Amino acid sequence: MLGDFGDRSRALGLTSRPDFALVGLLRIPETQTSPWASLVRRVLFAIGLLFTAAMVVYLGREGYHDNAGEDISFLDAFYYSTVSLSTTGYGDIAPVSPEARLANIIIITPLRLLFLIVLVGTTIGVLTERSRQTFKIQRWRRSVRNHTVVVGYGTKGRTAIHAMIADGVQPADVVVVDTDTVALEAAGNAGLVTVHGSATQSDVLRLASVQNAASVIVATNRDDTAVLVTLTARELNKAAKIVVAIREAENTHLLRQSGADSVVVSSETAGRLLGIATTTPTVVEIMEDLLTPEQGFAVAERDVEPSEIGGSPRHLSDIVLGVVRNGDLIRVGEPEVDAIESGDKLLYIRRVLK
Repeated sequence: MLGDFGDRSRALGLTSRPDFALVGLLRIPETQTSPWASLVRRVLFAIGLLFTAAMVVYLGREGYHDNAGEDISFLDAFYYSTVSLSTTGYGDIAPVSPEARLANIIIITPLRLLFLIVLVGTTIGVLTERSRQTFKIQRWRRSVRNHTVVVGYGTKGRTAIHAMIADGVQPADVVVVDTDTVALEAAGNAGLVTVHGSATQSDVLRLASVQNAASVIVATNRDDTAVLVTLTARELNKAAKIVVAIREAENTHLLRQSGADSVVVSSETAGRLLGIATTTPTVVEIMEDLLTPEQGFAVAERDVEPSEIGGSPRHLSDIVLGVVRNGDLIRVGEPEVDAIESGDKLLYIRRVLK
């Protein structure tokens, strides 16, 4: 079955497609501008073109003929430019008096320009957006490294991203993968790079550049989907830290075997907090405080300072919960961490200043 899955993934060939073919699947966020500002820019650009054409005609006025038999004035040149740029072409029926030509310039031409903006503006905007997205995709695929891929932009995925951004991660360093277009639209509006597709397919994860990612967060709605996504992500990236949220604790060993570094059982964690809240609600409040990095207290990790080597973590000014040594967490109070060693990391409670 896994062999058939691999064949189907390779058949998609998403990463081998040209960049312009990825527009719609891979979306790079951009700064939103007011539609009125965009409209004013278009109108000013049209007026600038009109004046440029009028100057060209006026400077070469000896080569133009007026059916009225008069010399070409700047007003004539401007009038000629308006009917030319607006593709009107009066032919044998043309106003010859200055008043009529002035009326065409002041009234008819602006109306015609507005019509052209309404008629063509959407098409031009789509083409411009597609070209801009193609360029952004090219640049992004060349430069993206050490980012975080978040699979699933539901409640868990959004909350995880919010926590990372509150802890200093830049939105540009987060890529969201989901099959829900509404969720991806919300992620894009939040300034996140998005990929539309199923993360169970290796080509979709390659499009999110999971092979260059520093970490992967799997926040799917189903545990079996989480297992398959984890297997695929680990196959593409042997070094990335993979964190997975699941509903049932009995599936934890499957995720560990699939390559997950950390597994969070969301249903049991919520159940424990609910049980604690019935007797000691203040404990739940402090737990929420610790898990909210932008206010109050927060659990953080830092490198050991040279002056702290050899000392006990219990004697530091920081409240140390544990020591990370060679990738393993050792809780304070165990004999192994009576003395801090070089290369250790301290897991401590940090005071967050508002």
